[in-house]
Amino acid sequence: MEAGEPGPGARRFTARFRPDLVADLERLRANLASREAQVLDARSVGRFHGTEPEPRPGLRSGHVPGSLNLPYDRLFRPEDGGLLPVEGLQAAFAAGGLDLDRPVVTTCGSGVSAAVLALGLHVLGRPDAAVYDGSWSEWGGRADVPVERGQTLQS
Repeated sequence: MEAGEPGPGARRFTARFRPDLVADLERLRANLASREAQVLDARSVGRFHGTEPEPRPGLRSGHVPGSLNLPYDRLFRPEDGGLLPVEGLQAAFAAGGLDLDRPVVTTCGSGVSAAVLALGLHVLGRPDAAVYDGSWSEWGGRADVPVERGQTLQS
């Protein structure tokens, strides 16, 4: 039970597929040459650099060449696990090397944590951030795509 004024009534939500917000393998491959979008990886620093083992067997270690790293848990307040306020989100994305004025594709291990980064960008007024749904499970499991390992300037 809760005291106070009642909240808004029930609302209807209708989901609509927006293909521009779902990046696939071919879009990421094309981006290697064009660098049109920044690729932002939500995995831990160690997994991104290839210094921690991958939890899924058979995946190579490292990251998509040229990508940036911002572990998704850096978007949450340590005291209660809530999403950072706008100023904190701005600082986190800046620390990850992201230019908020350029297109962004988020990625992670399986496509789930990448959605956290996309949510943070949405809160900052960037509802156009795409998620690479294949993420590292797809990219790291293929022999026909390049992988970088180690430290990069942006991560």
